[in-house]
Amino acid sequence: MKYKRVLLKLSGEALSGNTGFGLHFPTLETVCKDVKKCADMGVEIAIVVGGGNFWRGRSSGQMDRTRADHMGMLATTINALALADTLEQAGCTVRVQTAIAMNQIAEPYIRNRAVRHLEKKRIVIFGCGTGNPFFSTDTAAALRAAEIEADIIFKASMVDGVYDSDPKKNPDAKRYETLTFSEVLNKGLQVMDSTAASMCRDNHIPILVFNMEDPDNIVRAVKGEPIGTLVE
Repeated sequence: MKYKRVLLKLSGEALSGNTGFGLHFPTLETVCKDVKKCADMGVEIAIVVGGGNFWRGRSSGQMDRTRADHMGMLATTINALALADTLEQAGCTVRVQTAIAMNQIAEPYIRNRAVRHLEKKRIVIFGCGTGNPFFSTDTAAALRAAEIEADIIFKASMVDGVYDSDPKKNPDAKRYETLTFSEVLNKGLQVMDSTAASMCRDNHIPILVFNMEDPDNIVRAVKGEPIGTLVE
């Protein structure tokens, strides 16, 4: 394996499968099966999960943005607990940590405790994003990756890398194999939001963007096989 400690960023929408809303348990089981393969290889795995399969704060209309984002944080917690349960049923040892105190259902996020869990080969799932409104779960992934000193961020998306335009709308769209963070920011490419990309650039954390419709890609990524788009 090429990487010892990785942060896996999962979108909430990806967990809904083809239903477009909520949780699709066959999809959950497939993703968790391959996460377990990586854990069995000895990889230390942390996960940040979004909540778009239940709620998207930026689509909340006239609602107060802070309250809408707090609702989104609760949505990420639902997904984190679902991932934890599915991973435990697969035989993994898991801890859920949330950036907002929810002591009855999850540990509070404490950096040293999270690192200790990883060292003991426990999978750690981070919920509630950064715990602050106006910040995306992409930014949460960049922040947690920096804090736990992850070797790389795996961004498992619904496309097989980063393109110069939307491949669903433009059949001639070009996929990049490698990019720099400066190119991502200057060209406005949809890898992560600018806050997350800047944080990764400043902390020298590479990002590998790949398609999670083939869950085996997670194992391939850990092995360093050439898939997706590498941003560094």
